[in-house]
Amino acid sequence: MATDAQQACFEAGIKFGSLYHQFAGTPVSPSSTRSLETAMAEAIENQPHCEAVDVTIHNDRVADDIDHENGYTELTGSLMDVEMRIEHEGVTVRTRMAMADGYPLMELVEVLDG
Repeated sequence: MATDAQQACFEAGIKFGSLYHQFAGTPVSPSSTRSLETAMAEAIENQPHCEAVDVTIHNDRVADDIDHENGYTELTGSLMDVEMRIEHEGVTVRTRMAMADGYPLMELVEVLDG
């Protein structure tokens, strides 16, 4: 049986997998970043044990990624940073996703027991 801390970390991984794979490929433009951030955060916050999600889609990165005249690109991990707080049975897990050496790295930042 998993400890409460292990279960909280597992829950964080589930939330990141859901967020990334549900929204990767979504059309995004500089004018739609704020509404997409809100939709992503609110969708993931519906899941059990998810207390907070903060999504930042960088307008400059989105604009730089647009390579055709239609004015949008597809959302990828390179265009955003994400932070989450998961709480399970008295354990709080803080996570983040940010670019590291050209890769959107998802990582545990802190595990607080009690």
